Amino acid sequence: MICSPSFLSSDFSKLKSEILSIDSAKWLHFDVMDGKFVKNTTYSHELVAEVKSYSKQFFDVHLMIEKPEEYLDDYIKAGSDLITFHFEAVDDAKQVIDYIKNNNVLAGISIKPDTHIDVLDNLLPYLDLVLIMSVEPGKGGQKFIPNSIDKIKYLNEKRNSFNYRYLIEVDGGINLDTAKRVREAGCDVIVVGSFIFNSNNRNDLIGELENV
Repeated sequence: MICSPSFLSSDFSKLKSEILSIDSAKWLHFDVMDGKFVKNTTYSHELVAEVKSYSKQFFDVHLMIEKPEEYLDDYIKAGSDLITFHFEAVDDAKQVIDYIKNNNVLAGISIKPDTHIDVLDNLLPYLDLVLIMSVEPGKGGQKFIPNSIDKIKYLNEKRNSFNYRYLIEVDGGINLDTAKRVREAGCDVIVVGSFIFNSNNRNDLIGELENV
């Protein structure tokens, strides 16, 4: 699997050294929250651009915001390689997917834990990634929601049946145990936050998670 560390629980007063401490990770996950779609507020495209100045990782940007279509240009220009938005936050998801892809950025979509996975069925042929939230979006350190496994299996079966090309990403409550469970269900990318940043051997742990 690909490990995409979320640095939300890192020390932002020394963010550059925190990011460099996980340089073995090929991807880097950005949790963008606006205080409206979810209760918490994090940062904007400006921080994405700042990190771009010293990180060569693949920028995996997750927009947990209302009306994401109004901010896509900012995140594209800031250096996003992949932009994931929420199905619940837009009126026309296909239009948003097309706009992202037409700007040479990969397009992902996510759903909240209470949203039924089959609402994405008609969009699956067009997506580069589907992000399953295995916790309620908005804060870190939550416990893994068990029925997330069923959603991963559903997406994996759809992908195999129709030869779709999207990656399956899982975010929330990931540790060595849950990483193994999601891998067995068909997951390709794991977002891991506090479990990595609370460790003294971060790069070693990333290797363990990728090969669990």
